[in-house]
Amino acid sequence: MAKAHVKKGDEVVVIAGTERGKRGKIISVFPASQRVIVEGVKMIKKHVRKNRQNPQGAIIEREGTIHLSNVMLASRFEARAAKRGVPQAS
Repeated sequence: MAKAHVKKGDEVVVIAGTERGKRGKIISVFPASQRVIVEGVKMIKKHVRKNRQNPQGAIIEREGTIHLSNVMLASRFEARAAKRGVPQAS
């Protein structure tokens, strides 16, 4: 099990996959499966059974996991873009 290049609370950019280009803060890291949860990225719908909080049941939207290799620290991403001379989008 290798050490992850990011940790909880880091600002990252998604560099590959369907969510490419999105930014967010890391909510949690799963080193065993080499996956991370990024705030506002890879939203999935989860069906929840009836319980006290949801007496009717519900469909909750939450973040899914992304592989570690598909994210990069935002500071490193910006440094790479500056080195290439790419104008930044605000």
